[in-house]
Amino acid sequence: MLEVELELSGWKTSEETLVRDSEVAELLGFPAELLDTSLDQLRTLAVVHATGSAQRAARVLQRSQSSVQKQLDTLNDAAIRLMGEALVAKQGRGKDFLFTSSGDEVVALATSTLRAWTERVHGARRRVGSTITVGTTEFTVEFLGEVWPQLRDTFERRGIQLKIEHVRTRDLKTKLDAEQVDLVCGSFAAERGRGPDVPHDFLEWHRERVSLLTNLSTREVPDRPVTRDALADLPLLAPTAGLLADFLTRWYGPEYRGKLHVVADIDALNYGLNLLSSKLMFGCLLTTERVADAAIEGRLPGANLRKIQLGTGYEPELEIVTGIFARAGERQRYAADHPLNLLWDAFAAAAPAGRDAQHEVTGS
Repeated sequence: MLEVELELSGWKTSEETLVRDSEVAELLGFPAELLDTSLDQLRTLAVVHATGSAQRAARVLQRSQSSVQKQLDTLNDAAIRLMGEALVAKQGRGKDFLFTSSGDEVVALATSTLRAWTERVHGARRRVGSTITVGTTEFTVEFLGEVWPQLRDTFERRGIQLKIEHVRTRDLKTKLDAEQVDLVCGSFAAERGRGPDVPHDFLEWHRERVSLLTNLSTREVPDRPVTRDALADLPLLAPTAGLLADFLTRWYGPEYRGKLHVVADIDALNYGLNLLSSKLMFGCLLTTERVADAAIEGRLPGANLRKIQLGTGYEPELEIVTGIFARAGERQRYAADHPLNLLWDAFAAAAPAGRDAQHEVTGS
């Protein structure tokens, strides 16, 4: 391609230089009102939009109401000069603020901008390996505790920040897919002898089956395995979501609550254990074998409860598979000494020996 050369103040300017000059001119041409708008002001506007008023936004942001109102006034003044319309207006005492159409558009743009910046920052941190975030449940945090001592010195010497996030089992996949965590230590339902049906890299830690905990008498629930049909007639403290809800869904269908005798909805395990041990409720709680053993041994709430195995008729035959999960193929994009790979390798070395199915599964 022929170069177009111009003589400008003694400088020869090629097409490439002209493009750069055009880009610089565009950057220098942005309105001052726009350049004076900060990301913090945009966040405040979005929080006011979500909460309805400066007073409620101030409580959420832990600021004074006057400081929030000052930011809104500044944004309104800038918007009037730029667009000829304010973004937000008061409607009267006790009423939510009124956002104009321009205000709604700016809030949407502010939210997407803040989200995009955050995602890019997290992405850059992951790429250079300065921060790594591990999500664990209440019952899998011990896995991280087992491998951390051998990595602590390396991480501290290289200035790598390890962040630990408490994640509910029901949110593990969502958090991982949304790149809010880099690794998760968690559990999924899987058919017996198979890996979990998730599109992630997976390192198995252990497997276990589920069982029942009950405060019912042996006359009401004998000490023998409970079949699928028998479980449907027992008073059940049923999970509202998560791993054990997945078991019930796969055994009885999505409308399992209509097929089972549900006496209480349980959002947290300890809540269900306390209901049974306090005898505020009488029934059965589906849980993992490890949790059932811990409750009976007094390591978890659960005084005077009995553990009962599940019997026949449950199809498919499911197990709880617990292990380490990472986004498929991500580890291969990094060097061997990247923190993600250091953690993965440490988990692999510490994985309990002697399992029936000690393996690593790569997602596709």
